[in-house]
Amino acid sequence: MEYEDKAGRPSKPPSPKQNVRKNLDFEPLSTTALILEDRPANLPAKPAEEAQKHRQQYEEMVVQAKKRELKEAQRRKKQLEERCRVEESIGNAVLTWNNEILPNWETMWCSRKVRDLWWQGIPPSVRGKVWSLAIGNELNITHELFDICLARAKERWRSLSTGGSEVENEDAGFSAADREASLELIKLDISRTFPNLCIFQQGGPYHDMLHSILGAYTCYRPDVGYVQGMSFIAAVLILNLDTADAFIAFSNLLNKPCQMAFFRVDHGLMLTYFAAFEVFFEENLPKLFAHFKKNNLTPDIYLIDWIFTLYSKSLPLDLACRIWDVFCRDGEEFLFRTALGILKLFEDILTKMDFIHMAQFLTRLPEDLPAEELFASIATIQMQSRNKKWAQVLTALQKDSREMEKGSPSLRH
Repeated sequence: MEYEDKAGRPSKPPSPKQNVRKNLDFEPLSTTALILEDRPANLPAKPAEEAQKHRQQYEEMVVQAKKRELKEAQRRKKQLEERCRVEESIGNAVLTWNNEILPNWETMWCSRKVRDLWWQGIPPSVRGKVWSLAIGNELNITHELFDICLARAKERWRSLSTGGSEVENEDAGFSAADREASLELIKLDISRTFPNLCIFQQGGPYHDMLHSILGAYTCYRPDVGYVQGMSFIAAVLILNLDTADAFIAFSNLLNKPCQMAFFRVDHGLMLTYFAAFEVFFEENLPKLFAHFKKNNLTPDIYLIDWIFTLYSKSLPLDLACRIWDVFCRDGEEFLFRTALGILKLFEDILTKMDFIHMAQFLTRLPEDLPAEELFASIATIQMQSRNKKWAQVLTALQKDSREMEKGSPSLRH
């Protein structure tokens, strides 16, 4: 017999395998079909018991498939409802911030209602404005001063690129080598700032803005210069403010006592901050505190990076911004309260680790850290020890440090 294709042309005879398939007289379409299908004519028929068993298996498969579909549909519905709820909540919060709070900032910012809204997270569209108001401008920096500092920085870059050695009067106490090292470090650090976003690196849309702010700051504060970690703080501000306003917020933020102590590497004051942190660490998490002491894990190992970058390098960016929200409201205390919240959240894991694994874990926190869980953990941390609040404990420790030589400590543990 001659085989023809659909066009009537002769075609090759089917292979032996195709003949076998044709002789079977059936085409199973799925696993369920294999279960339900009667056997081919050239094979013995299924026993009734086996056919019944297969039918039951099929029915169970259908039931399980329907359950999975229902569960998935419920999950999608819940996700959609949650997304709608969040969007509605953000929309309402934006209206409240824009129409009620910002126009009446001086009288409303410290009210209970505003503090509660602040804790829930400031909507991105008003975050920059709120941060600017909360950080303030005690240094009275103007846009014009920023332009002057930026122009001076650009002149310095040109001078260094052409091998010039002019020393400006304002920087007479700082060598050309120091200034060049500072500018080189800026260039290197920018390339390592939020690398996954690819917006601050060379050629990215925010590269020049970040470079401008950091360069201008080295001219504004040559006594501080550029310190590694500053780029992350400036980058977060750039994402929420225009360049000049970001510079104003950046300079004022770094002028706060805690940030200045760390960025000027004031070892004595840094140790005082660590000692104050440990007072509240022992108060809130005595078991973990004892475990850290036993393993000689000191706060500087994990706190320095967290404080230097205000958590922007250690936590997911959206979560870090929520930390910044409350930090702008509560000040330096919240940075250390956040640290204790992180430690409490992972207390069960950390108590099972040795020194190396604890240090590795805390210097590289999980990337999927849930915001609500962290804030719930932070909320349980009490920043009060023996009826003394953070500022009182810190002040007492500073006084203790100054008076230690006289043998009259003002705060005994």
